[in-house]
Amino acid sequence: MESQMKCNMSEMWRSKMPSGMDLEISHHPIMKMKHVVNIIIAMERFKSSATESLLGTEFRDENLLNIMLDNIVEEQIVFERSSTPPAQFTWTGKELYNVTDSEKRSLILVQNSMELHAVMLQGGSDCQKVCLNMSTYVHPAPSSEARTVALNIKGTDLYLSCHKDGEGPCTLHLEAVEDSSLLNIASGSDMVRFLFNKQTTGLNITTLRSVPFNDWYISTAKQDKKPVEMCLETAQRHRTFNLDLALEAASECQVSPS
Repeated sequence: MESQMKCNMSEMWRSKMPSGMDLEISHHPIMKMKHVVNIIIAMERFKSSATESLLGTEFRDENLLNIMLDNIVEEQIVFERSSTPPAQFTWTGKELYNVTDSEKRSLILVQNSMELHAVMLQGGSDCQKVCLNMSTYVHPAPSSEARTVALNIKGTDLYLSCHKDGEGPCTLHLEAVEDSSLLNIASGSDMVRFLFNKQTTGLNITTLRSVPFNDWYISTAKQDKKPVEMCLETAQRHRTFNLDLALEAASECQVSPS
């Protein structure tokens, strides 16, 4: 019975062989069904793809082995994907500035509302004004017209930031940043809300425009003692400032107790 089965299997596989080739099957006591299935699969593939490449009958055992291995062994190729890291705003330094708006009004911090107000200070009250530490950054796509800056109120951990909710207007906030290393800012991150484009023209006439919302400017109201806010270019507000470099040791700038 076993001999007859082996003979039938041999005839079946010979019918699948290309012309000029023969296959001899011998009994092996440890042959497993997996091996038989692999041979059948190899022969089916061999029949459909390998027969066209055979030239004559000078076909050796190693040729058959190579073809069978090519058809049975499936190669898995793993491609490594590397994504380009987000561009960084590179911090370059920090300078301290006295700030006044185009009406010569200074900025004071109203602590109970956590707002900056533009106020015309009288003589002897300069100690109420705040100065701004201006950190400068190299923009990933630098512009010759503007410098990218972050604005911190001297003597505090408060930074100016610009926010926008949906279709509403942009708003100016004072946010506490206890760890300044968080201001290593990647392009496209939420931290760009702390960045402004500083553009100076003429005789120290400076605008401060939001980086993520570049139609919006830091501005002061026409009336005295009103909050500093964000505005569009068309708004009836003052959008220009005078920035004068302050000496750290000699500066009288401090946080107002207002």
